[in-house]
Amino acid sequence: METIAQLGKFGMFTLAVCWRLVVGPHNLADLTRFIWTIVTRCIAPVVAVIFPFGMVVALQGLTIFALFGAERLLASLVSVTVIRELSPVLSAVLVAAQGGSSVAAELGAMRIKEELDATEVMAVDGLAYHVAPRALAIVIACPLLHLVGCVAGVGGAFFTAVVLKGERAGIFWAELFFLTEFSDIWGGFIKSLVFGAIIGLVSCYLGYTTTGGAAGVGLAVNRTVVWTVTIFIVTNYFLTSALFGGLG
Repeated sequence: METIAQLGKFGMFTLAVCWRLVVGPHNLADLTRFIWTIVTRCIAPVVAVIFPFGMVVALQGLTIFALFGAERLLASLVSVTVIRELSPVLSAVLVAAQGGSSVAAELGAMRIKEELDATEVMAVDGLAYHVAPRALAIVIACPLLHLVGCVAGVGGAFFTAVVLKGERAGIFWAELFFLTEFSDIWGGFIKSLVFGAIIGLVSCYLGYTTTGGAAGVGLAVNRTVVWTVTIFIVTNYFLTSALFGGLG
């Protein structure tokens, strides 16, 4: 029963935040600042993680394609893999670990210090001024970091295939988008937006409802990472089936 009650509270929280995003007030200065903070915190980890993953995809792909003399198809494999799955999922994992956890910690600290209670006493809508900008910032930051991840993944594959393995750079770039369709591109961005919404709402909810002092803040941060990653990894299967399952 407790789990059902928590799901109900989270649902009401989600509806309340979405309503604030529609009707305002909109604090664009805070929104821009939160987006900049999340992107700058996460861009280096995204590149550092997805670049070597692109290298691994190229290394394994070359081994398989060499059996059939089809090494020229490597770039097409890389583009589809990175754009559809690798970049949106890994960039979201890093946003959850870095951006989502920081949002939960900030809101949790504000709750235990009674700053959120103070704003409510002053008739200031805490959801509109503290929660909505942070949640929307994560939603916007995820596609931006997904774009960075795509560049990093393709760059890692290019480094392995061309620099380390001696494949021709011209063939790599010519075949890069041979199998990639426009649906792959917008599908990857849709995934990033959904993952960003999950991270933003869950992290804000756990931070906003923190109890139990400093230990409660630590618990909220831990739950943010575990819950968000678990939820959107499971969600990724259904999104992939819906967006790409019917493609030839």
